[in-house]
Amino acid sequence: MWTEEHRRIYRREGAGYPSDLRDAEWARLAPLIPEALPGGRPRKPDMRAAINAILYLLRTGCRWRYLPRDSFPPRSTVYNIFRKFQREGVWEAIWAELHTALRERTGREASPSAAVLDSQSVKSAEKGAVTTARWIMTPASGSRAAKSTLWSTVKGCRCGASSTRPKSRIATGPA
Repeated sequence: MWTEEHRRIYRREGAGYPSDLRDAEWARLAPLIPEALPGGRPRKPDMRAAINAILYLLRTGCRWRYLPRDSFPPRSTVYNIFRKFQREGVWEAIWAELHTALRERTGREASPSAAVLDSQSVKSAEKGAVTTARWIMTPASGSRAAKSTLWSTVKGCRCGASSTRPKSRIATGPA
């Protein structure tokens, strides 16, 4: 049930956007943001503004091109920071920190002590890699027509068009 205390905590007042980090939230995330590398130019963009821009994009679902210019760094800077954090695992570290804090706040251990597996999870794990189905066009032998074929490939396979196509299943001559 919402009380006045909850409303006061979650009320977003001020000149920013509703997705902007509050001071307490930024104090929790700031130590997880990597420092600028030594030897280069000093970091010019405000990291809090860049994180606010990323949260704005995630919350609103808008395109990078439509990022408002009034209170955020340039979109290319924000995008480069986002991708750098992806490559370096910063997002995973932030998620792990917040997940651990939430578990501790709710009175549970920091890391889960048990997992639940059902028989379907075990069956799919025994089969190996996850496969995905793609529809491709294969030329039908002996005719100018083409037919579409369901071709199952291993997910993550980057072979794409360079791999050999499946044989056509249409008979080409007398059986």
